[in-house]
Amino acid sequence: MEKEAVLYERLPNDKVRCLACARYCEIGRGQIGLCGIRGNKDGKLVLYVYGKVAAVHIDPIEKKPVMHYKPGTKIFSIGTTGCNWLCRYCQNFDLSQRRKIEGDDYSPEQLVGRALEYGCHGMAYTYNEPTIFMEFARDCGVLARKAGLFNIFVSNGYCTPESVSMMKDFLDCITVDFKGNGEKEFVRKFVGIPNSQPVFDTVTMLKDTKIHVEITDLVVPKVGDNLEYAKKLSQFVYDTYGPEMPIHFLRFHPDYKMMDFPVTPTKTLENHYNIAKQVGLKYVYIGNVPGHPYESTYCSECKKIVIRRYSVDILEWNLDENNCCRFCSNKIPIVGGLDKGYREKRFEFVI
Repeated sequence: MEKEAVLYERLPNDKVRCLACARYCEIGRGQIGLCGIRGNKDGKLVLYVYGKVAAVHIDPIEKKPVMHYKPGTKIFSIGTTGCNWLCRYCQNFDLSQRRKIEGDDYSPEQLVGRALEYGCHGMAYTYNEPTIFMEFARDCGVLARKAGLFNIFVSNGYCTPESVSMMKDFLDCITVDFKGNGEKEFVRKFVGIPNSQPVFDTVTMLKDTKIHVEITDLVVPKVGDNLEYAKKLSQFVYDTYGPEMPIHFLRFHPDYKMMDFPVTPTKTLENHYNIAKQVGLKYVYIGNVPGHPYESTYCSECKKIVIRRYSVDILEWNLDENNCCRFCSNKIPIVGGLDKGYREKRFEFVI
């Protein structure tokens, strides 16, 4: 299935400029952009994966990772082939780096129906960069909202003002994932982009929307773990959103073209955690280290655990119906409460 894109402009000589991501690919007739799924057909930009779903799964929202939006909910996740980044460590490289139009055919109506059938609370556009299939995600997301579902992007943030504007039509939550603390040398060598400035710009633009934002940062040992850049990133988050913006420092594990790299040492992640706390961020998390104390949410006032986690599972909930700490009544900035039956409702599914 294919459909004419919305995020593009026509150029002379039947060329088009794609406006979906910050690469702004200029594509000649019969050519396809770097992402592999947006191409010029007869002088129009076409989204070749519209309705082509290459991955579908049901996930806990904490897997995204999202800790401060609708905790305990069950998410219907979809992705396509292709990506606008060339990450050498990508754990979903079989999808993101595949330059073939592949997948099963689903209409937006069918996908929303499946999400409801399995008792999901929301839909996530993930596994590869969702911005590149924005028009398909938008059509799904508008229907999902009408059906009472919310929508999440798991994004590298390499967006444009035009794509951020389209997010406002349907998106409720987004995780923006910096890589290697956003250091220019790292992203040039391991991601294939000139610099991370468009990601910083996206985070700034999102502040003027009603979309819930959380920041993640993949910390890659030896090449993407510079604490000076971690401090710059943390300071940017603090200056842009204030002390209550959640930030997650994620452990790298060997994959794709970086199998010779070690996993990120826990101490390295803890150093990043400490830097962010010193800057003034109140809700800092360490990810991909199951059982680590910093998976949990701590009250910023009394410092007691208000949400105890093990990986994606919630073990203990110490918030009242207004999401205030049960120990000191401090308000914790979390959207939505915990459904008491979440454990059974999240894990009794099979696709």
